[in-house]
Amino acid sequence: MTEDREGTAYPLVAGTAGNEAAQNESADDDTARPEPRTPATEPAATGPAATGPTATEPRRRRRRGPGPFTLIVLPGVVTLTGVFGFLSLTGVLDTALPQDQAPGGSESAVGNVDGSYVPWLRKATADCTGVTPALLAAHIDRLSGWQDDTASLSEQGIARFTDAGWKTWGRDDDGNGTSSPHDAVDAIMALGRQDCSLAEKMTALRTEGTVNGDVADLTLAAYATGTDQVKKAGKVPAPARTFVAEVKKRLPRYDALVRQNPEQETGRVAGALLTPPVTTLTVTSPFGSRAHPLTGVTKLHTGVDFGAPQGAQVSASWEGRVEFAGLTSAYGYRVVVDHGTVDGKRLETTYSHLSALQVTTGQSVTTGQAVGLVGSTGLSTGPHLHFEVLLDGQYTDPTAWLGGG
Repeated sequence: MTEDREGTAYPLVAGTAGNEAAQNESADDDTARPEPRTPATEPAATGPAATGPTATEPRRRRRRGPGPFTLIVLPGVVTLTGVFGFLSLTGVLDTALPQDQAPGGSESAVGNVDGSYVPWLRKATADCTGVTPALLAAHIDRLSGWQDDTASLSEQGIARFTDAGWKTWGRDDDGNGTSSPHDAVDAIMALGRQDCSLAEKMTALRTEGTVNGDVADLTLAAYATGTDQVKKAGKVPAPARTFVAEVKKRLPRYDALVRQNPEQETGRVAGALLTPPVTTLTVTSPFGSRAHPLTGVTKLHTGVDFGAPQGAQVSASWEGRVEFAGLTSAYGYRVVVDHGTVDGKRLETTYSHLSALQVTTGQSVTTGQAVGLVGSTGLSTGPHLHFEVLLDGQYTDPTAWLGGG
């Protein structure tokens, strides 16, 4: 018998080849052994030969030639052993499941998670700004590699929930009668609720101008170090940067997995959905990376600056609900309007550096309704409107939404 690299035994030859090898071992051994002695009762030789000089010498052993085992069976054994060894090394005879094969048998593009989880990842983040299905999957990957095999008694399941955390976020989401952190679906939904709650807090802090940065990064930072630490730093704090980077590094592979399972996905492209927030769209600073005119720090300019005279009218680009209207340190007087969902994604617009507010938080607005007046409050070098468009919490280029403008 020989074994492949996964420990699966394969027979060398059928039948009694192993026993025959044992029987022929002496025949193939070149070490000389004495012949069996002639029995004492054998009659003594007579005649002239008996009196010759060799009569008293030991009789020479007659050397036998190769037997059938050596000529026929052994070459076959060697050949079979080589073939099985080669197939085993190349993985043809590998009896273990491939890494990209889920226990249920469905093919996966990413490690230990298959496409059957994608609908749950979508459901867990459906009403969440800033947390996508792929980001949630990457978060789980960073926590456990999608393996429910932690040695810790305090952190359980693929989302590594503590007992206290599970009491807060855990539910029986798949309806099997049990709420457990070891149930993958329950764990996905529970971590989704936790992340989305943190994203909502980060969005509120960013809207108020208390923190700055990408909602997804801020959410992961809040998970790693706590909301207070992010609020204190005003951005992703240093202790959380490695965790955030490790999750984001995993993001592309899960983006691919979600794309390969296009349930509920649409291909809508941004068009002239929004109306201009000011009468004349004179761009004084476009969307993209730039050095801030006051701080000198190079970073993403999250919106478009439209030059306009002090006191010019600013209008809502689309109907919606005012999510925030107030004074912030960086944006000055600022209005944020939530327009609801567009093809399943949350759409928001912001209007900053205003000299006056004409709406209040919680108020419903219609397209073209007055929301404020152009100004230069906050960190500003002169009168202008800083206009932003956010899709699922991510900054996008507003000009794509304003069409011909």
